[in-house]
Amino acid sequence: MDNVTQFLNYIDGKWLPCGSSSTFENRNPADQDDLLGQFQASSAEDAQQAIAAAEKAFPAWRDTPISKRAKILNQAADYLVENIEQFAEELTREEGKLLANSRDEIARSAQTLRFYAVEGQTITGETFPQDDAKMMVYTQREPLGVATIITPWNFPISIPARKIAPALITGNTVVFKPSSDAPLIAYRLAEALHHAGVPEGVFNFITGSASAIGEEITAAPVVRAISFTGSTAAGEKIHRSAPMATRTQMELGGKNPLIVLDDADIDTAVDLTIKGGFSLTGQACTGTSRVLIAPSIKAVYLERLVERVKELQIGNGLDKGTQIGPLATRQQLDTVLGYIDTGKREATHVHGGERLSGGDYDKGFYVSPAIFSDVTQEMRIAQEEIFGPVVAVIEIDGYDDAIAKANDTPYGLAAALVTRNIEYIQRFPNDIQAGTVKVNRTTTGNLVNAPFGGLKQSSTSTFRESGRAGLDFFTQTKTVYIGR
Repeated sequence: MDNVTQFLNYIDGKWLPCGSSSTFENRNPADQDDLLGQFQASSAEDAQQAIAAAEKAFPAWRDTPISKRAKILNQAADYLVENIEQFAEELTREEGKLLANSRDEIARSAQTLRFYAVEGQTITGETFPQDDAKMMVYTQREPLGVATIITPWNFPISIPARKIAPALITGNTVVFKPSSDAPLIAYRLAEALHHAGVPEGVFNFITGSASAIGEEITAAPVVRAISFTGSTAAGEKIHRSAPMATRTQMELGGKNPLIVLDDADIDTAVDLTIKGGFSLTGQACTGTSRVLIAPSIKAVYLERLVERVKELQIGNGLDKGTQIGPLATRQQLDTVLGYIDTGKREATHVHGGERLSGGDYDKGFYVSPAIFSDVTQEMRIAQEEIFGPVVAVIEIDGYDDAIAKANDTPYGLAAALVTRNIEYIQRFPNDIQAGTVKVNRTTTGNLVNAPFGGLKQSSTSTFRESGRAGLDFFTQTKTVYIGR
């Protein structure tokens, strides 16, 4: 243990241990013998210190020329790219995803920083015509103040990047708390911003449990914005407890459908199911968890799906040839296995769902992809977010029935349709209750320059993340009247 690296908080421009000197471990979900390091188990006092630093730094950062803010984001992006191989390996070791996926996520995060470095410089107000020739009326956009960023473990650098970059470029200061299940790559993002020369107090990084520091960084009146991605239950709690003047942005759970009509190309449907439901070990908020399919093609679809799934290589994300890695935590493994047991009682178990054991499997949290058929709307596996490699196959009686069943959940994050029918392709975006709508593409994935967010209990449905829309959340509008 003496040789284990201890990673510190970053508060007011300094790398600091927490006040209690307590730490927690970060271990590899593919190999629990692999200890990546120890992180600060921060307390309320540490959180208060971070908030105070951000508050103090805000006036000067708000007045910093935007070109200088952009330069910092660009230099942080450079740092990520320069260290991409090291950081990708660390990301795979702490979260379990494939090494190629880790490289892509870090590259995407750098792309996000660069996007906002440019796009943030295009924010403008409006001028308004009126009848008084001696008066000017216009609007100006300005930062909110201190922003709290709280992020999950499944995309532990790309989700923070798409929140932190628009916050900083618009002149806000930041307190960032990553998931305790994947803090190392978040630390590397903090390191990148420090290396890029972010001023003291402008960006603060603090690790620890939500129970210990969550309320301090969300309920403080000085916090003017909270951007959170995580479970619907946690997001609802934060949203309800935030001060009235605090703006909230909540991106939450999903139960995303892939609708496969009777004219669909079956191989395409199978491919999209695997990409959406089983890649990233099913641990994506936009992952495909329901397949709503026409009975006439269901048997052939299931046969081909099982054939393909049997060929998938499950193992350590660092190993060449691995196609599915472990679940990210023991808690997630237990949750997924619990839902698989429920599915076996509720529906027809078609394939998979076993806890893998023997050899290297004994060191990690491995489960084979599970497929269930004859699923009906009232079943738990049709309604509740599982966040693992579990797909529920539901029969539909045509397009209208598919839409009704797809919309019959509390969630509305992502949805996809597989068909050649131009009428249904045109109707689908209007009929489906989802914030991200796709045709003949997987439910997962979104562009850096396009808005992202959900409907119903998948989001607060206020401000979108990503793209130019991501800037709106972190700015407020003033209307100015100047006479002479």
